Amino acid sequence: MPLTFCIVDDDAIARRMLQHIIEDSGLGEVAGTAEGGQDGIKLVLGEAPDIVLMDLLMPDQDGIETILSLQAQGCRSKFVMISQIENSEMVGRAYRSGIEFFIRKPINKIEVEAVLHKVNERYAINRYLEEIKMSLGKLEGLQLGVPLLETGKRTVKEIIQPILMNMGMISESGSRDIITMMELAVAKDPLGALPPLKELYEMAAAVYKPVPAEAAREVKAIEQRLRRALGAGLMNLASIGLTDYGNPKFEYYAPLYFDFEEVRLKMKEIGQGKDTGKVKVNIKKFLQVLHLELQEGMGRR
Repeated sequence: MPLTFCIVDDDAIARRMLQHIIEDSGLGEVAGTAEGGQDGIKLVLGEAPDIVLMDLLMPDQDGIETILSLQAQGCRSKFVMISQIENSEMVGRAYRSGIEFFIRKPINKIEVEAVLHKVNERYAINRYLEEIKMSLGKLEGLQLGVPLLETGKRTVKEIIQPILMNMGMISESGSRDIITMMELAVAKDPLGALPPLKELYEMAAAVYKPVPAEAAREVKAIEQRLRRALGAGLMNLASIGLTDYGNPKFEYYAPLYFDFEEVRLKMKEIGQGKDTGKVKVNIKKFLQVLHLELQEGMGRR
């Protein structure tokens, strides 16, 4: 049975684009759309969709308020936020409200498909896990006296290393910084949102350089190593996409972890043999997505 979607966005063009992407790509069926928060609440409560695409900024009330209101009224849909705002405080509030992912405006078909495929997979996994829990509950009721074996949990490093390897950046020194920062973030707040970049840099620097004066210099070095590592990952994915646009690694990682316009620009440069060596990377977006994948891998979402 296909998943059902509702779209709440005050931009009519965005609503149409998202509906076409969802239905043309076979991601599911759009049960309805709304142009504001209040209408969105009525729509979602009436349709009870599996997934809701929610605009962050709307005239009557913002998307976060709308999501919190729906949840307070018993809504169990999964939420994906749509926004062109990258304010870290707003992003943190959105994730704390229970969203699964962000889709950035202007809307990009490949990015939308990649994000929604991920949400669909997570939805299916959660539903499967619920079924397993119900089955185990019934087994426990039988009191067979057979202890259940607890599966081993993977570490932060074990989860992140394959991701960085798939993007071709595991050999970069910045990859060690990424793993360290994720370990620190999980240790600080296992279920919380990712701390701001500045705080992550300072936490990692304090681990490497206990002397405050040296740690302050290390913060800048960490940022530079991250930019080089992410640049290497973007370059590798662009090269893959240039030779095989349908490659699974390219289709999944390029639009999810990077600004896809930058990926396409790099593909064009490589294809024309005019590679400038300059790469723009959005460190904040990269780490936020990685943090979500990490939480999922550790079974905390």
